Amino acid sequence: MIGAASGNGDAGTFPKLFLENVRKFGDKRTSIREKEYGIWQSYSWQEAWRYVSDFANGLAALGFQRGDRICVVGDNRPRLYWAMLSAQCLGGVPVPLYQDSIEKEMQFIVQHSEARFAVAEDQEQADKLIGIKPACPKLEFLTYEDPRGMRNYPQDYLLSYDRVCEMGRAFAQEHAGYLEQELAKGGPDDMAVICYTSGTTGTPKGVMLSHRNFSETSRHILQYEHLKQETVLAYLPMAWVGDFFLSFGLSIVGGFTVHCPEDAATVLHDLQEVAPTYFFAPPRIWENLLTNVMIRMDDAVKPKRQAFHYFIDLARRLQKKRARGGRVTLGERLLYRLGWALVYLPLRDRLGLRKVHIAYTAGEAIGPEILDFFRSVGINLKQLYGSTEASVFVALQRDGDLRSDTCGPPVPWVDLKISAAGEVLFKSPGLFQGYFKDEGATRETFEDGYFKTGDAGFIDHDGHLKIIDRVKDVTRLQDGTLFAPKYVENKLKFSPFIKEAVAIGQDRPYVTALVNIDMQAVGNWAERRNLAFTGYTDLAQRPEVYDLITDEVRRVNESLKEEEQLRGAVIRKYLILHKELDPDDEEITRTRKVRRRFIAEKYKDLINGLYGGASHVPVEAKVTFEDGRTATIKADLTIREVN
Repeated sequence: MIGAASGNGDAGTFPKLFLENVRKFGDKRTSIREKEYGIWQSYSWQEAWRYVSDFANGLAALGFQRGDRICVVGDNRPRLYWAMLSAQCLGGVPVPLYQDSIEKEMQFIVQHSEARFAVAEDQEQADKLIGIKPACPKLEFLTYEDPRGMRNYPQDYLLSYDRVCEMGRAFAQEHAGYLEQELAKGGPDDMAVICYTSGTTGTPKGVMLSHRNFSETSRHILQYEHLKQETVLAYLPMAWVGDFFLSFGLSIVGGFTVHCPEDAATVLHDLQEVAPTYFFAPPRIWENLLTNVMIRMDDAVKPKRQAFHYFIDLARRLQKKRARGGRVTLGERLLYRLGWALVYLPLRDRLGLRKVHIAYTAGEAIGPEILDFFRSVGINLKQLYGSTEASVFVALQRDGDLRSDTCGPPVPWVDLKISAAGEVLFKSPGLFQGYFKDEGATRETFEDGYFKTGDAGFIDHDGHLKIIDRVKDVTRLQDGTLFAPKYVENKLKFSPFIKEAVAIGQDRPYVTALVNIDMQAVGNWAERRNLAFTGYTDLAQRPEVYDLITDEVRRVNESLKEEEQLRGAVIRKYLILHKELDPDDEEITRTRKVRRRFIAEKYKDLINGLYGGASHVPVEAKVTFEDGRTATIKADLTIREVN
């Protein structure tokens, strides 16, 4: 266990921690930056506090009370982070929502949280909240941050962010000291946020996390990873606990500078400009970065392409040699230095990762070749295992002890054990307070004071945690062979050509899979071979694409054969779906977790086809677009047997 540290981590609530930074840094250091119209706008800690205090007083003027919930939805914006902090100043609880949620999903959380207030980034988000308000009687006030398009809205409960701040300044003059009094009432065990789970197996649950949960976890990770005043990019969904921890909580405790991109479409470009020192990305982002690099290199002139591949191969060989404890020769070191100047540093600069000294990935397994690539060019990319209920961190790879098949050992401030059934259990200072309005579910997830993660795993002989699958999903084939669908799916998704996969096999004679191709990677592959296609459905059913994916499935099968317990669970048949699995169609969650029961019912005819003797199976499916429109797709899907 890491010893307690003095300083920010002991101060209590986030508003109090923020005020410590205001006193310490004032206008001398930047708290947050936002890119707007191509220009970075900077706000010092002092300037940011003025916005926070004005909005907090504005909420007070509207009748915001201690314990009230406020929903916040939109892209990463300073004013949305400040709105959460403003609510906390008054003893309120922010409830961030996923910005791509459809009205039905948003309505459940607004209703369940009993939110009286909501803050929307723009017209799109405001329209969704206005649409659900009749079904959410406790929702009283709606504030919008971006006034574009908001001119002719007659609703009297609709207020601009600037208007609330104006009301706040007037309220502060009439009620001197009110905000200070409310701040003083706050304590570290007050609820800091309600983060709703993705709802993989049912309706989302509201995870109640305290200021202490985040501040103590932040203090530990600052010490453990030797973090200083880091530069971070806030681009992950605000509703996800990872963003709340990194872009909000840890940045306040550690005094980081946060950067908000201009738009979701400009994140990679903004990443280059920001050049963060501390970076988190789920596996899909790292896969996309690598795919983009490889696509560009395939289009480069031959000498440049040859030099790139030569030095990347060299870096990978040396990375593997170091991992095995081998000795790197003087000649190899000199070649690596040359590669650093010619390839590795320019590549890191191009990706915006030149200054990164710690990078994390989590959420799903990441392909070994992706880890090896980024580590070989000098990026300290580490896997972690965590959960919303843990305030993120449970296990983390150590510097110099990095393996592709584990999450690293449990972090020192977490007490972790494996149950007799093989389930991962833990206690930690970051352990949540419970599920909002669901004492039954809270009780069910604890065993002797330990949180039951629902994940099946084990601690290996080196003390590293290895996650296999969800406990409830680990089953058997008809012949008794162990079947871990997520494990198989992750191996499939290690391929740059496969975006999503669903493995089927429980109580079946063999394993099959439903596959989504990665449109960008496969589309580029097809264009280089002069293969014409009109869209996803057309491309996915081309015989050449099936040949490509079959090679990837065979690679996975060879890997599975190396696992003693899983070698009988190789994939015998698969088909490429006619459409991408989509949260709007309820097939996957907003965090891209497969809804197995839903897919098993929706695609039962396709699954039955995989276990029959047919070579094709017809499909007619309805798809839902972001604006609520629907359409029907008809296709004749090929079933491919893998020898």
